[in-house]
Amino acid sequence: MDIPEVRHGFVDVAGVQVFYREAGPRDALPVLLLHGFPSASHQYRRLMDALGGRFRLIAPDYPGFGHTRVPDGFVHSFDGLADVVEGFVQTLGLTRFAWYAFDFGGPVGFRVAQRHPEWIAALIVQNANAYEEGLSDLARKTIAEPPAELFTLAVTRSQYEDGTADPSRVSPDGWTLDQHFLDLPGRKEAQLALAHDYRNNVKLYPAWQAWLREHRPPTLVLWGRGDAFFPEAGAHAYRRDVPEAEVHVLDTGHFALEERLPEIAPLIARFLGELDADREADADSEVDAENKRA
Repeated sequence: MDIPEVRHGFVDVAGVQVFYREAGPRDALPVLLLHGFPSASHQYRRLMDALGGRFRLIAPDYPGFGHTRVPDGFVHSFDGLADVVEGFVQTLGLTRFAWYAFDFGGPVGFRVAQRHPEWIAALIVQNANAYEEGLSDLARKTIAEPPAELFTLAVTRSQYEDGTADPSRVSPDGWTLDQHFLDLPGRKEAQLALAHDYRNNVKLYPAWQAWLREHRPPTLVLWGRGDAFFPEAGAHAYRRDVPEAEVHVLDTGHFALEERLPEIAPLIARFLGELDADREADADSEVDAENKRA
């Protein structure tokens, strides 16, 4: 039985104490797991248990989320989140990795990718929208004017359960822990600032799409079709800019991993396994070339 060891710790990024989880062999291609709202790295615990024995998985908490601690005066914006994730990557010494982006992970991940395209080996996109057609009317309304009840337990729970085929497969631990963090001092103010800043992500969609067209990284798209914020059209839109993208739409909601991990984990394992095989083939080719030159 392959049960991975999951390690936990903090790194300092310009005064922000970034909490993170890590599992897997150090010499494997890193996979940066970028969480969504209103969650944190704990949303990837089961994925780490499933795949952490074979793949190197690294999941940080953003400022304003989870266990990460920020200094007084920290300005919460998506540019700021990307700054911290960029610094986190540099502190860990990562120079080439895949990222898994869910929800807020898309705006964070695409900003980092634009700054450092050489870092990005592949993309795994799970209900992380980058297209106008991937915004529902509810999403547009929420972006235009975040409602007062956005950070309440009822809304937090609904993000997990709405759109699922079988709510009994969704553990209440996720939304309970999310709400615990949302209720900490200063957290609602941080989240409100991000909610108001979200409209700037929509303005950047054309730039992210241009990045995809230019670089066309290996891309795996996983999508819960019952997502009330990001409908299925957002998944298929990725093929417009990355025609080779592999797209899987599942009968579940926004937090697709919660209900569909048994279906999703093998898809990710195969995708990452193919990347590893390509890396090994490239390394062998380089050795052969060096030998011929010698």
